[in-house]
Amino acid sequence: MPDDAHSLEASQADDPIAVRRSKAEAMRSSGEEPYKDRYGRTHLAAELHAAHAALPAGEDSGVTAAVAGRVLAKRDQGKVAFLVLRDGSGEIQLFCRADALGAERFRDAIDAIDVGDWVGAKGEVVRTRRGELSVVPTELVVLSKSLRPLPEKFHGLTDVETRYRQRYVDLIANPEVRQTFEKRFAAIAAIRRYMESRGFVEVETPMLHPIPGGAAARPFVTHHNALDMDLYLRIAPELYLKRLLVGGFERVYELNRSFRNEGISVRHNPEFTMLEAYEAFTNLEGMMRLAEGIVTAAAEASCGSLVVEYQGTRIDFTPPWPRRTLLELVSEAAGEEVSFERSLDDLRALCDRHEVPWEPAWGKGKLITELFEKLAEHAIVGPMFVVEYPLETSPLARKKPGQPELTERFEVIVVGREIANAFSELIDPDDQRERFEAQARAKAGGDEEAMGYDEDYLRAMEYGMPPAGGLGVGIDRLVMLLTDSPSIRDVILFPHMRPEA
Repeated sequence: MPDDAHSLEASQADDPIAVRRSKAEAMRSSGEEPYKDRYGRTHLAAELHAAHAALPAGEDSGVTAAVAGRVLAKRDQGKVAFLVLRDGSGEIQLFCRADALGAERFRDAIDAIDVGDWVGAKGEVVRTRRGELSVVPTELVVLSKSLRPLPEKFHGLTDVETRYRQRYVDLIANPEVRQTFEKRFAAIAAIRRYMESRGFVEVETPMLHPIPGGAAARPFVTHHNALDMDLYLRIAPELYLKRLLVGGFERVYELNRSFRNEGISVRHNPEFTMLEAYEAFTNLEGMMRLAEGIVTAAAEASCGSLVVEYQGTRIDFTPPWPRRTLLELVSEAAGEEVSFERSLDDLRALCDRHEVPWEPAWGKGKLITELFEKLAEHAIVGPMFVVEYPLETSPLARKKPGQPELTERFEVIVVGREIANAFSELIDPDDQRERFEAQARAKAGGDEEAMGYDEDYLRAMEYGMPPAGGLGVGIDRLVMLLTDSPSIRDVILFPHMRPEA
């Protein structure tokens, strides 16, 4: 062999991608396309396991099946070879024999296949003497040639950064990751079924907003060239869904993607999934029942139980969930009464004693909310309805009768984090206008998370909005709890990452 051929062979042996490319080129040279356009699969792996569960070891079934999937393992023993094939339902073994494929075709096919390739195989279903249900191929074809080797079997893909960035490999290498997302999909499907059973209709509202509204958050800004105007990625669909209440849709919801230009943490991703629902002629009590129903439906579908364990803590989602007021909880955590009877300076001093940062522009409601979040919230196991949030931090909620500094609002807290938020909705347009004006003053004072002033929404309210309750559920945080996932990035298929170096 010439020296340059030896050097090429040696370089390929050191480079698995080059080896795989050479196999793909060899297939093309022989007239076979390494990237097929279809395959006539007749059975899934799970279907074969279910249909032949009673087949004894060492017996043939007499049934011919065509299967297709990714090769996860390959064991070549000369005249026989064993391939582990995974499809969307599970795994099945291919018991490849020279006498079934033909000696020449057998060797060519086995040599061409690498772990990671997508292959199709057709043959009789048998159970080997060792008890492994298998397909004995009389046809074995490469459907898509993998050019990059998968992570080594026993070590897998363990680097967290790489797992999130290359989720496609993570799903192949780590079966438990696939199970996490299967639970997510089951939970979301169950929520949709539950909402439909309650008479809610699923709607779609804009993702590009002329005014950021519906929540207190910093928005992403983009520009529409044709209209020459800035637009904001949706921080919440709330104000559009309420417009539909005005228009006569009495029960609406949206499973939506929303965007907030905030930090990334184990609980926050700039792009996230949220359910928002609005129901006419009900109030906070109705939203409590709705929240319990949504969460229990998701838990039953994804976990098969209302009792789950999250990071070593047992959580029982069985309704009814306990209720506590925010003022009660923050007073207990502070070791003294916290109320609106105290002066502004007194509440600021209380924040200082507990090392809770505050801003000069904050009123009593904001100070009390910050004290609750820093001192009390983290200790709640829940699920618990925390009720009666301050008006200052609840600009879209109805005031509590007799206590106008508080609102008819709750948050559902589980293991120290909010998973749902609800109001008895504010339907008085004059009251709403005053709240928007207060938010506008806060924004002018430097609060980047204050809501925008939405005159069209006020106009809609002036046509008359029915009494209503509204609920938002953080789907990603709920799935974290149901899958025992420590980070929100574990339950988002493609979380946002810093650019690769």
